Amino acid sequence: METERIALNQRERDRLKVLHEVKQKHLTQAEAAERLKVTDRQVRRLLSALEGRGDGAVVHGLRGPWPRSTWPRRDGR
Repeated sequence: METERIALNQRERDRLKVLHEVKQKHLTQAEAAERLKVTDRQVRRLLSALEGRGDGAVVHGLRGPWPRSTWPRRDGR
């Protein structure tokens, strides 16, 4: 099985660590929300995304694709 590499910045690594602590029952959702400076509802949403998409759930969805203004034009310009 091939594993996919995910580039994470420090903030995303910290966020992922806290979410894993919640999954292991070392932290409550409320404590995690306080540490991450988000609401407990946002923590639940992140945990759900983590279940579905894995560790890549903490990475912003628009990271990676090029802006449309830089795509080659169809008419060759």
